[in-house]
Amino acid sequence: MTKTIFLKRFIALLIVTGLLTGCTNNDEENYYDDSETTSTTTEGLIITGSLSTTLYLYDNEGYFKHNHTAKGVEGFIEDFEDATKSSYSEADITIENSGSWNLSDALIGSLSNDRKYGSKSVRIRNTGHLLMNFDMTDGVESLSIRHAVYGSDGSSTWQLVVSYDSGDTWLTLGDIITSSSTTLNTVTYDVDEFESVRYGIIKLSGSSNRINFDNIEMSVSTSSEDSTIATKDSNITFGNPSNASTDSDNYYLDNTDYVLSYNNSKGTANWVSWHLSTAWTGSSDRCNCFKQDASLPSNFFTASTSNYTNTGFDRGHLCPSADRNGDDDSNENTYYMTNIVPQSPDNNQGIWANFEDYLREVIDEGHEVHIIAGVIGVGGTGSNGSFDYIYEDNITVPETFWKVALILPNGSNDINRVTTATRMIAISVPNDQNISSDWTEFGTSVDDIEAITGYDFFENIPDSIENTIESIVDTSTSI
Repeated sequence: MTKTIFLKRFIALLIVTGLLTGCTNNDEENYYDDSETTSTTTEGLIITGSLSTTLYLYDNEGYFKHNHTAKGVEGFIEDFEDATKSSYSEADITIENSGSWNLSDALIGSLSNDRKYGSKSVRIRNTGHLLMNFDMTDGVESLSIRHAVYGSDGSSTWQLVVSYDSGDTWLTLGDIITSSSTTLNTVTYDVDEFESVRYGIIKLSGSSNRINFDNIEMSVSTSSEDSTIATKDSNITFGNPSNASTDSDNYYLDNTDYVLSYNNSKGTANWVSWHLSTAWTGSSDRCNCFKQDASLPSNFFTASTSNYTNTGFDRGHLCPSADRNGDDDSNENTYYMTNIVPQSPDNNQGIWANFEDYLREVIDEGHEVHIIAGVIGVGGTGSNGSFDYIYEDNITVPETFWKVALILPNGSNDINRVTTATRMIAISVPNDQNISSDWTEFGTSVDDIEAITGYDFFENIPDSIENTIESIVDTSTSI
């Protein structure tokens, strides 16, 4: 139904205004509260009606694409890392990655209580808003927004708004959303809009409770788009298996080319998640540049390559170097020690390497793979014998390495393409010497890996499908 028809159906005109009034909050002092010194009313936001659309609610980060290059043509992901606004007063800010945004009763937050994937996110209070001052001239196919409550604030509601006249008037779009989680969750809207359009977010309730918004994504569809072309997709499309966040033994870390949960007590990752397609691979040389990961909090243990010297264990990659050889920077990223675990040489150079090679053969035949690999237990056997720990007990030697992989033909909207016929492969391998190099001998089900780890893999797949494919043991070597 066109927007003109919708406008004719609405007689009432709702003027939404936000009044900046004093409130008690726990914002740290480096952000000042304008309401303590002035009282102003924001310019009215004219809502002329509402539109319905299909939307999906995902726990954790949900999916997003990495291959946007031009904001008005191919879409963008705005993570607000290059934005600065320390005041709640209404103002426009311009961000090179996307464009100009209007923030009212909102700022760019970078405090420990701000929920964010990098170092910054938008924080909105009262009935504030975040509006695009620019149009997506080729329309928008889908829109994804990540949201969570700030700090320990209570829940609030918000809604998406859309404008077809460059911001003169607005329509509400889709259902009212409640933010109550302290972990960033995702709302994805299938808008399928082909004309010039812009979007915004308005906070509806919750008074002085604040909401963080981050990683806003616009995807644009063009008639020339080929859905079979390999792309770089999100490294955590199907969910956050352990609900990793800021806990020191379940610490969420995005290293651009993969996502992981770090365990400070063990000195290694719990798991690493990444997307694999031929868009990620190429001919860059293996850098062999193992290095400490400075992105960990300063009070965390940070392993270095020398911690593995003469231990009898390989510096085993979870996300392989050869899965990220499309460019030098991506390859170098796999050498952060947060992606490295003490691995028996026979495991690392035998069965583990053979399974990695198999999955790369799969993508060479027109598929993409969503992979999660990790470790469990204490104690393994290397070339110098059996050990529970290395480097003065700072790094735990795992008992078992495991990996789960979901395979799809190249395409888009991966979550919605999964069926009961989709392949899932899982392996569980002892961290020992003198084991078989045939990965099929270590096949198991995703359900079994979930049972030993306590994680929930692929949680964004509908349960009716997930329950079927996660119970299957697939050891086929066919492509």
